[in-house]
Amino acid sequence: MASLLYQGHGSIRITTTEGKVIYIDPYVGEGYNVPADAILQTHQHSDHSQLNLIKSRNLACRVITEAEAIKDGIHQQFDLGYVKLEAVEAGNKNHDPQECVGYILTLSDGVKLYFSGDTSKTAQMETMAKRELDYAFLCCDGIYNMDLEEAAACAAIIKARYSIPYHMSPGQLFERGRAEQFQAPGKLIIADGEEIILQKKLF
Repeated sequence: MASLLYQGHGSIRITTTEGKVIYIDPYVGEGYNVPADAILQTHQHSDHSQLNLIKSRNLACRVITEAEAIKDGIHQQFDLGYVKLEAVEAGNKNHDPQECVGYILTLSDGVKLYFSGDTSKTAQMETMAKRELDYAFLCCDGIYNMDLEEAAACAAIIKARYSIPYHMSPGQLFERGRAEQFQAPGKLIIADGEEIILQKKLF
């Protein structure tokens, strides 16, 4: 089965059922020792773009940044075989929407995950419930992005099976007290360094 390692802050490592490894927004934490098959960046701020942490890349490793994810103002889609990637809207007063994205990943086993990147509520979130997402990772630092209340409201709109707070405080890997204050349907708390098995939502 596919698995997800929360490395901390906005950093994620996914291992697919095929054994392919996807890193998202490398910045902090452990677990960068496994060779990458894909690296995704939501934007270029330093707490999302430390590709130097990933020491090894497999042949044909794909690096997708916001520059590839938005072309002529249009959010792009990518089919890597083991995962389908869809760039989605992200942004706020601190993040230019033309230079920031979130991602929806659909793994080959059907598991669907949303990673908000750095954002506030977007119009596109209103369309996500029909996507029947399994996991939604929502930023909630309340300084550069939406706060806990807005993130919870977005979770209620998105209606993923599990809603997970991440990117909780600038420079911090994880803040349990803040995570516990996240009041959203399907709340799931994942601490930095914790790895979970990814399971398909059954409706």
